Amino acid sequence: MIDLRDLTYEELEELLKNAGEPKFRCAQIFSWLAKGAESFDDMTDVPKSTREKLSAFCRIYPLKICEKYISKIDKTTKYLFELSDGNCIESVVMYYKHGISICISSEVGCKMGCRFCASTIGGLTRPLTSGEILSQVVFAQKDIGERISNIVMMGIGEPLDNYDNVIKFLHCVNHPAGLNIGYRHISLSTCGLVDGIYKLAEEKLPITLSVSLHAPNDEIRNQLMPVNKKYPIKELMRACRAYIKATTRRISFEYSLISGVNDSPEQARELAGLLKGMLCHVNLIPVNKVKERGYKKGSKEEIDRFLKTLQALGINATVRRELGSDISASCGQLRKKHMEESI
Repeated sequence: MIDLRDLTYEELEELLKNAGEPKFRCAQIFSWLAKGAESFDDMTDVPKSTREKLSAFCRIYPLKICEKYISKIDKTTKYLFELSDGNCIESVVMYYKHGISICISSEVGCKMGCRFCASTIGGLTRPLTSGEILSQVVFAQKDIGERISNIVMMGIGEPLDNYDNVIKFLHCVNHPAGLNIGYRHISLSTCGLVDGIYKLAEEKLPITLSVSLHAPNDEIRNQLMPVNKKYPIKELMRACRAYIKATTRRISFEYSLISGVNDSPEQARELAGLLKGMLCHVNLIPVNKVKERGYKKGSKEEIDRFLKTLQALGINATVRRELGSDISASCGQLRKKHMEESI
């Protein structure tokens, strides 16, 4: 059975054409899917004969809210969504002055093995379809009753490991007949899949690329991120510079500060040398506590020292504001807890 949310506008248009339906029907149905239709019966302005025809070979799979937590501190809302096959993924809605953002997942689990991340514990179960990625935005927006204006692909999974479905999702979420979220309001985060970065550059999409760097040299990055053994920092930086040249877009480098591992002033200076001359921004992230890992974040003074060292050397850097601290809003923790309780 075809899940209608897995189709691009053009694919849906072709499907309806082959079913003998008029062209304008595509805009109606695509709009209903973006509004969170959970069945064909929700599409009240689509003829019953059309709905019955489509239901013979198509399905609309809604996401089920399995768990939901709302922060009492800043309204950050964390969802554990259940997919049609019983697997679960996480999404987080965050409220800012400039609008509402959602952090979404691209896979069920993750095979990248980053040592400080809860999402990778248990490995990869499967990639998400484009419709399952899209549904996180659709059903979170439906639940909160407000428009989501920004998307961050920084949840569970490695987006460039699920390349085709992610690109399809980007086209769907941007389409004016659907959610119509501008590419410039979308960020995609990668742990550093060099081949995927080159491929993404060719798409010429004006999204923001975020690269999880987390270390100023190969020695430390090899310990934290297994992907570095395949794509060492020199190759990664070459790909990042090529991406900037091809897209003229600034790259954001994510850097989790881990006490005693990668947060010394010397390492800040090494990082500044690595990024010198690049059109980039460094997003410093005090590491989240994951009991299986044992990593700790440094003091406020140590974090400020690292930040000021970068800034003094001409690197644009900020410390990410911690949101939803009272609901374990960081990636992977809720799904991991749910899996443990299900055993």
